[in-house]
Amino acid sequence: MRSTFEVSDTEREEQILAVFETAFGELLAADPTAFRVKFRKMAASPFAFYRGTACLYYADLSSTRSADPYLDERTSRVWVHGDLHAENFGTYMDSNGRLVFNVNDFDEAFVAPFTWDLKRFAASVALIGYAKALGDGQITELVRIYAAAYRERIHALATGAKNDEVPPFTLDTAQGPLLDALRDARSLTRFSLLDSMTEIRDFERRFAAGGGSIDLDAATRYKVLAAFDGYLETLPESSLTRPDSYRVKDVVGRRGIGIGSAGLPSYNILLEGNSDALENDVVIYLKQAQTPAVSRHITDAAVREYFQHEGHRTVISQRALQAHADPWLGWTELDGAGQLVAEVSPYAVDLDWSDIDEPEEIAAVVADLGRATATMHSAADDESGHSLVPFSTERAIDAAIAVDEEGFADLLVDFAHSYGARARADHQIFVDLFRNGRIPGL
Repeated sequence: MRSTFEVSDTEREEQILAVFETAFGELLAADPTAFRVKFRKMAASPFAFYRGTACLYYADLSSTRSADPYLDERTSRVWVHGDLHAENFGTYMDSNGRLVFNVNDFDEAFVAPFTWDLKRFAASVALIGYAKALGDGQITELVRIYAAAYRERIHALATGAKNDEVPPFTLDTAQGPLLDALRDARSLTRFSLLDSMTEIRDFERRFAAGGGSIDLDAATRYKVLAAFDGYLETLPESSLTRPDSYRVKDVVGRRGIGIGSAGLPSYNILLEGNSDALENDVVIYLKQAQTPAVSRHITDAAVREYFQHEGHRTVISQRALQAHADPWLGWTELDGAGQLVAEVSPYAVDLDWSDIDEPEEIAAVVADLGRATATMHSAADDESGHSLVPFSTERAIDAAIAVDEEGFADLLVDFAHSYGARARADHQIFVDLFRNGRIPGL
């Protein structure tokens, strides 16, 4: 039987269009302009296409699930990031006021097989390596380095490593491009962010016109403020330290479309912050949460029924996977749809791959990202307070890998090359479908 990765171009066209209809159909019909922008961004490169098509990745992967020897009843039920690729890492300010470099963007998080995260990352390494003209042997070595770093960190955590033995990536512990990102984040200020989005009018801060902001009519503003009141009830008590912090100063709609959020409504809310000083104001965003691509291939009723809606799922997942998450992180409902609410952080800097070119430097970064992935997978388990994963994930994963240590890296290497090639071919097929007007609704 042929693999899904080895179909003809005609068959693949039909598969891509079918997956797009399932994943994007309703949103595309509601806002085709947003999807034209999204698809043009995806057309830029195979990696951009790969970033925007987690739906296609999981449709392909679910058909090969039985062939993965590292999946059992427990390792198939791990809290995963859901869209783990080499560009979904960056900085954030945690609830303790510490700058941390780690995985970011949890919109696709769910409970699923742990190797699905690893394979998605491995294929992204192949795509980045190919774009940087690295040979197949060099790409193989990079994936093996990632696998070894992940394995080493999982084993350390499973055997009781202390916090100082497996520290997070901070200004004190990070090196290379990770440290550069943290230093860039440290140089940023809340005032600069506010200055780019707001202005002072009549001695009070308000959102500035333009820059993607949209004025709201009275009815929409009322609905957003009612949703904001619901959001406050989802915050942990530790966040509610100064009631005036949550005084709303202004609300606007947003017209800023990322590859992953095309067609989803979004709003920005300006709040008082932790003092009366204007430079301490806080901007939070409220956006409709999306259905994670991986969830369409998980049939476990206990997982699917655990979440109230997609906003609740996104927040619970991020709190489970990310130690000391954003204190403004919460959820609400608007027009019957689940919403994610979080701060527009002044301290967010994504890992920049544009100047990471030498194989030795890439290898060091990939190893660090392997350690970060392992730490994330181990965070959300029986110690996180959620009943979905009532066991130690690091011990379950450690035991599964131990059965065949050599084969673990081989599995990721084989997948990286085969799916990297598939994604490059898919990108060309997609560009031809798009430019020739063959994607329905566009």
